[in-house]
Amino acid sequence: MLTSVNPSRGSVGSSVSVRLRVRDLLARDLPACTWSGSVTHLRHVEQELVRATAGEVDYLAVCTAADLPVAIGGVDYRAAEGAGTLWQLAVLPALQGHGLGTLLIGAAEQRIRDRGLGRAELAVEEDNPRALALYERLGYVAYGRVPDAWDAEGPDGAVRRHETMCVLMRRDV
Repeated sequence: MLTSVNPSRGSVGSSVSVRLRVRDLLARDLPACTWSGSVTHLRHVEQELVRATAGEVDYLAVCTAADLPVAIGGVDYRAAEGAGTLWQLAVLPALQGHGLGTLLIGAAEQRIRDRGLGRAELAVEEDNPRALALYERLGYVAYGRVPDAWDAEGPDGAVRRHETMCVLMRRDV
């Protein structure tokens, strides 16, 4: 369930409840996930869904009652020995701050436990304070830093290499 204040009524305390469910992300969902990134990003997600069929990763979607994804993210079981590595976590921007990221991470951690693993890991960009705060609130602890890079498509459609520094975090699940 998602509960939020209804600012259009101007009445603090008003709320709306929405039924949500977490399921595997499917290739047919990708056209509804343009909010999560560029065409280049979605092509990469599509490649990860192939890995999901091989059991190497889980790629999850938090969906509304209309079965539309509003949060997505993956768990890679090959990135770190004895752990599931969370990555590509994204929440529909208009719904950020309403618990969907927490719901998605909880479901990802359950998948990790279901595989008999005892630890979740992730890397978060140092200049993403909202995500860092969320992970810390959920019990993730920083244990290092690492440079990272990936191809990112700009508004002009040009693909450029994005380079950044990430904080490595982990938590026992």
